Amino acid sequence: MELRQLRYFTYTAQLLSFSEAARQLNITQSTLSQQIKQLETELGVPLFQRNSHTVVLTEAGRELLPHATATLHCADTCTNRLNDLKKLQTGTLTIGATFSFSPILTETVLTFMKQYPGIRLNVIYESMEDLLVLLEHHEVDFVLSFKPLRTHPALTSHSLFYNHLAAVVARTHPLARQKSVTLEQLTRYDLALPARGLQARNAFDALIHDIRNYHVRIELNEVHILLQLAADSHLVTILSETSVQDERLLCAVPIDSPAALMEGCVHLHSEAYHKASAREFIRLLRESNAVRERVEHFGLGNETKQP
Repeated sequence: MELRQLRYFTYTAQLLSFSEAARQLNITQSTLSQQIKQLETELGVPLFQRNSHTVVLTEAGRELLPHATATLHCADTCTNRLNDLKKLQTGTLTIGATFSFSPILTETVLTFMKQYPGIRLNVIYESMEDLLVLLEHHEVDFVLSFKPLRTHPALTSHSLFYNHLAAVVARTHPLARQKSVTLEQLTRYDLALPARGLQARNAFDALIHDIRNYHVRIELNEVHILLQLAADSHLVTILSETSVQDERLLCAVPIDSPAALMEGCVHLHSEAYHKASAREFIRLLRESNAVRERVEHFGLGNETKQP
């Protein structure tokens, strides 16, 4: 039994498609089928039931999957530890981040790339919930997002800074002259909201009693378009203040509510090996001007386990 065969098996078991697994593994479907067949022959049991339309795991396949996944994770951990011994000269660091963290990442990304040119950075932007699923499956090394509302028992959160949920408007908008805005004031304006499931929308929904009290003209799951709509009109969108750090045409007006304070965190898998490159990137992020400014303004929370 080879690690390669176990990796091929886990991809196929998760996707339940030989063609898609082969595509993601960057091998031919015939090579994949041959390796799975050799594994089945060695184990003496079929792992998949195949027909012209579907692929499903057999009882033996379902039994093998968690053990194969654990074995591959242990093998990857060994590789990571050996790479760390090379003093951060080689390797890959995969970071998950929500859009709100994009403006504060640039400084640290440039610093890290300059100091560690041998390490390849992969930065994935997705919704918080999707990123935390990737982290639970060990597909990213850590996640940068605001603190989630629901529990993720396998993960731990470490505070970076606090930030306000805000009404984001064009600098020509009447609200742009205010230092803060109340929830009642927002009922007077047309809103362009992030789609349900995005972190800023989840935070906004937790603040209000009934979305029907607000004039929602459009909902979008693309933050760049929301920012463009706000910049080009009198629409108000609801995002974190960090979303508009480098936007010259927009300003963020904090929502006047204690519950509108959001905690920016780095999320780690509590049972995974944490790469030296991940620890170094987080250190540089904490020391960056972008994070320091927020810590000085709002303060820094204590290390917390996700509620």
